[in-house]
Amino acid sequence: MAIAIDSISALLDPAIFIVKGTGLTVALILGAMLMGLVVGVPLSAVQVYGPRWAKFLAGTYVWFFRGIPILVLLFIFYFGVFSPMEAFLTKLAGYRVNLPFLAAVTTLGLASGAYQSQIFRGAINSLHAGQYQAALSLGFSRTGALAHIILPQALRLAIPSWANEYSILLKDSAIAYVLGTLEIMSRVKLMVAATHMHVPFYIQAGVIYYFLTWVGLKGLRTLERHTRIPGLGVDQENPQGIELEKPEERTA
Repeated sequence: MAIAIDSISALLDPAIFIVKGTGLTVALILGAMLMGLVVGVPLSAVQVYGPRWAKFLAGTYVWFFRGIPILVLLFIFYFGVFSPMEAFLTKLAGYRVNLPFLAAVTTLGLASGAYQSQIFRGAINSLHAGQYQAALSLGFSRTGALAHIILPQALRLAIPSWANEYSILLKDSAIAYVLGTLEIMSRVKLMVAATHMHVPFYIQAGVIYYFLTWVGLKGLRTLERHTRIPGLGVDQENPQGIELEKPEERTA
């Protein structure tokens, strides 16, 4: 009996330690999604309505972040930007400054911005071009037409694909353990090394990621349902049958 209790205790304490990393993983995902949104929306507008040189720059950005694996991007940004920044801030502040979390959020956010730009570009292209021209003829500036007419509709249409980006970004966040951030996978690695029990802790990590995916997708589906406008989008309520441009699928 004592052996059984000791075994349960040996699993319980590390399991609690792993669960505590959930908060950092959530913060990592929310920060990256928000940065991706801030980057992706202007990029999508530039790709649709911008001048040729701006479209070229936006396309180069998208090509770069979609063409290089997340792991390689993490190392490039951490050792190329954040590691020197750590050394400078440590010398300036007089104590050790660690920036792996900021490096992970920034890298994932910039990469997500490239993918989100394609999501929003497809949503913008699905809208009738006459809406933009009509807004200009009514006295809206180009920026005003985008901000008040085009983007509010495009953002609603992009929610389903945005939910897909959330689930993939959540899985990509596990790679951040290579920088030493104490999110879920970093804690799993530490507990596996300490206890030499692999399967229980990897199963626990899978359950936590599955739960976070379920909660996030359910929340985004609820948002989609509450923001849906009859006649906007491709469904039974769309009498014109305007076909949405499908953004390219992103694989983990």
